[in-house]
Amino acid sequence: MKRAATSAFGNRQVRHPDFQIGTEFFTETGKWRCTDLGTRVIVAISLEPREMTRSHEGADGRRIEEHFISGDPRDLEGPPYMVAEHVFDEYSIEGCYASEDEVSRSGSNGGMA
Repeated sequence: MKRAATSAFGNRQVRHPDFQIGTEFFTETGKWRCTDLGTRVIVAISLEPREMTRSHEGADGRRIEEHFISGDPRDLEGPPYMVAEHVFDEYSIEGCYASEDEVSRSGSNGGMA
């Protein structure tokens, strides 16, 4: 089921209660979308261009791997997602912001590496 993205918390650091599935937010590594909520954590996917690997069998029967950078929005449809989901615990949530401007103003060391 696809849910609408929300960013209704204004320009400020976001807290765990601010998140819903579909909430988009920023860290120093870029833009993210919340995909699941736990009691003390959130799970999210990065919305930034990502390295992908496609493998297939060549004409000679050997496995061939293609590595490429993808910005295809279909990679972000799910669940299940074609990209890795990352867990943000109570410490890394401290590095989450409602806008990209807030990240640069914060000088934050939080977020995902």
